[in-house]
Amino acid sequence: MTAPVTATVHRHDVLILGSGAAGLSLALRLHPALSVAMVSKRDLSEGSTRYAQGGISAVLDAQDSLESHVQDTLTAGAGLCDSQVVRQVVEHGPENIRWLLDQGVAFTRDAQSASSEGYHLTQEGGHSHRRVVHAADATGAAVAATLESRVRERPGVSLHEQHIAVDLITSRHLGETNTHRCVGAYVLNLATGRVETFLARFIMLATGGANKVYLYTSNPDVSTGDGIAMAWRAGCRVANMEFMQFHPTCLYHPLARSYLISEALRGEGARLLLPDGERFMPRFDPRAELAPRDIVARAIDHEMKRLGSECVYLDISHRPADFVLSHFPTIHARLLELGIDITREPIPVVPAAHYTSGGVMVDQQARTDLQGLYASGETAYTGLHGANRMASNSLLECLVYSEMAAADIACQMGKHQALPDAPAWDESRVTEPDEEVVVTHNWDELRRFMWDYVGIVRTNKRLQRAKRRVDLLHQEVIEYYSNFRVSNDLIELRNLRDVADLIIQSALRRRESRGLHYTLDFPDKDPSQLAPTILIPDGYRPRHRG
Repeated sequence: MTAPVTATVHRHDVLILGSGAAGLSLALRLHPALSVAMVSKRDLSEGSTRYAQGGISAVLDAQDSLESHVQDTLTAGAGLCDSQVVRQVVEHGPENIRWLLDQGVAFTRDAQSASSEGYHLTQEGGHSHRRVVHAADATGAAVAATLESRVRERPGVSLHEQHIAVDLITSRHLGETNTHRCVGAYVLNLATGRVETFLARFIMLATGGANKVYLYTSNPDVSTGDGIAMAWRAGCRVANMEFMQFHPTCLYHPLARSYLISEALRGEGARLLLPDGERFMPRFDPRAELAPRDIVARAIDHEMKRLGSECVYLDISHRPADFVLSHFPTIHARLLELGIDITREPIPVVPAAHYTSGGVMVDQQARTDLQGLYASGETAYTGLHGANRMASNSLLECLVYSEMAAADIACQMGKHQALPDAPAWDESRVTEPDEEVVVTHNWDELRRFMWDYVGIVRTNKRLQRAKRRVDLLHQEVIEYYSNFRVSNDLIELRNLRDVADLIIQSALRRRESRGLHYTLDFPDKDPSQLAPTILIPDGYRPRHRG
């Protein structure tokens, strides 16, 4: 048995779990009098934001309009967007770009443009205008580095890198029966191997998406659905988990299997080609390569299966070399390292899991079903994306919802809310793991059957097979979790198992094809299914909005 260890307890006004654009921007927008703890399970900069290449959509061109951005988003969302949410996010777009500029983000300028506030704008799939502001082809890296630098300089922010949250601390842990609130989280310190207690008046889930649930993904290893799984176990509703976006163009190369090829290439004229050089997208959609991502990904998947091909090709070599080098320096340099000169030859690409369009349900102030708990970014379901996320709306959503959360927290600051004492993490009845190969095997099995059965094209039979397997996996994970000391891999496996189950349940409930959810058993849209797919956990209690 493990000897008792003195528990480490941290007390703050605000606890932010996650360090991407959603978490970093919240930390910078909070009142400076608040004490803030930011927990990042790797280095502060290691998250999906860093890898976002394309840009951030916002109406900055005089020839564009807020109404056009709203309508484009509603169209891409295939009937499932919340129109009020879409309008809120779009209307706050320009001011958030200016806020990033104030923080020091160096977006690419265009001195020749008099109508776009001096910034170069690109056009991506689903957009009817050029409205994507960018920092060359590494926008996410520029945003993440700038915001991280500002957060590291900000007084009152305590940074906890190499820490991973295990579970949220709620009324249930406190023995309270008349409240439904969140007061913190149990967090594993990866350096010490010990679980610490973080208590706070306000908690933000900004842990990103869940795309490591699939075998092939453009996301970094940290995208394991931690916030979604923890919120679900704590009693929060989740919505639209069937809508997992597969990016059409991830590099197909043995040395860089998760390297994303930005949609901005297609925005600047890159063409998708079959191995014999035939262009195929015009056969699937009149918008061709600029069709929304779900259409392009399914077209590629169809052609690869039809031909038995391992990949298709993305070609921008018909554009002048100087143009390609000036617009896509990062992609050009990386692929040149791998022996591919994009100014002369096409890029081998395949679809890969890219974005979680569903998540923890929040209102327009980013509040979840638990008092004191907020969610922003890819962790959250806001209603913005509907059945399909339009390109470059995601970073915008992070910024806007963290802005809304900061404003709501400011309103709540004056209300007295003493932090309770929470029970320490109990390790008295666990031992060191004796067969870590079990975790490794289950992780691999989960990602493979999700790719095979719950991928771009689905059927009821495939989904039911996946459901049987995920249920069996649940028993094994719970047994392991209950008997052995927690580790990073075990925590992530537990979360991925829970998220996989939510995806499968949601996909089985939607008996139609819409947006990112496509099933051969129901290939058409059902006009009666215009509501989000909402899953309600056991013990759920509606939260009083006040």
